[in-house]
Amino acid sequence: MEKEDKLIRTISRRFNKGVVEYGLIDEGDKILVGLSGGKDSLALLELLAKRSRIYKPRFSVVAAHVVMTNIAYESDTDYLCAFSETLGVPFVRYETSFDPSTDTRKSPCFLCSWNRRKALFTVAKEHGCNKIALGHHQDDILETLLMNMTFQGAISTMPPRLVMRKFDMTIIRPLCLVHEAELTELARARGYRKQVKNCPYEHDSHRADMKVVLKTLEQMNPEARYSLWSSMANIQEDLLPVRMTHN
Repeated sequence: MEKEDKLIRTISRRFNKGVVEYGLIDEGDKILVGLSGGKDSLALLELLAKRSRIYKPRFSVVAAHVVMTNIAYESDTDYLCAFSETLGVPFVRYETSFDPSTDTRKSPCFLCSWNRRKALFTVAKEHGCNKIALGHHQDDILETLLMNMTFQGAISTMPPRLVMRKFDMTIIRPLCLVHEAELTELARARGYRKQVKNCPYEHDSHRADMKVVLKTLEQMNPEARYSLWSSMANIQEDLLPVRMTHN
């Protein structure tokens, strides 16, 4: 039990630090949590529900689970509903689908993710939410940074706070400083139930490869994740190649 308490304290500390440091929550916010049913979104909902009862600023939470009817991916919706209600959070189930043949340039993984996101915007608007919270943790954000540098030639990632002016919505990632290994341990300690059937496209992306790259970097330097994180706010332009413009 002592080990579990210590784990929860560590996760809560990182979670609260992320919320404060990146200004993720404001007074009167109504936050929609994208509850996929994975360990990250379950932990996120638990942490946000707890924070909404204890700390200021005051805010409220709604959980939404998007069912993509054309993907062989299944979650136990009854479990997710009961989990939310135990935390005193209203639960919304929303069904949608997409046709992968409409855009063959994009992978089914991208299209599914994009359509889920669109569904969350719809639910958020219907329920008067001004923010959408997603369960991406520090590992996700660093893997995306490495992927974008490697495949897109850009220094960019999923920011902790993203204002979508076009949709009048802000996306927040309150787990941005929490380590994936800690969430895996929490899921085990809490007995979070796994999805009934995982996504068929789960292993199509380069993300699995980037997990290995991040682990390798941490073997070389145990502080690698913190260095990578700091590097995003420490861009020394004078020491980077700058192309000269000629008239």
